[in-house]
Amino acid sequence: MLPQLSFFASIGFSFIAWGIVTARYIWPALRLRTRAEALRPLLILHSFRFIGLAFLVPGVVSVDLPSAFSHSAAYGDIVAATLALLALLTLSRGTGVVVAWIFNLWGSADLLNGFYQANAAGLSAGQLGAAYFIPTLIVPLLFITHGLAFWILLRRQNGAAAQEVRAAA
Repeated sequence: MLPQLSFFASIGFSFIAWGIVTARYIWPALRLRTRAEALRPLLILHSFRFIGLAFLVPGVVSVDLPSAFSHSAAYGDIVAATLALLALLTLSRGTGVVVAWIFNLWGSADLLNGFYQANAAGLSAGQLGAAYFIPTLIVPLLFITHGLAFWILLRRQNGAAAQEVRAAA
């Protein structure tokens, strides 16, 4: 199988697998929580986006990895991780939801930009080196959890979710 085809097949299978995990385990665990409580685990997950800095480490990635991709991916991820932590810290206050929106918009745009930059730079899977697992394993999960975060942020926040949580306990 061609390396690029293996790369895209890995991404596709990862979306399917993470979609199943999300539908069976993640969403059922979050759906009855209040907005802040449902966002908290998603923000914690995204706080690990500092791992994108691996795109800047020679030896982890090929020295010929296009810098247009590596720099935007690495710095976009560190900003997303910082925003996730800031949202997490402010979630119990009124500004927390605003920061969560900013994080979610930035983080989603950063992932889309990564795909755009990779395509525009003609990135080949082999140039990713040991960082191959980031777009094939982690990025699909990040996309799915951004979708969940949008869903949670757009839900009408009222006492219904809190009442359902108390009733389920």
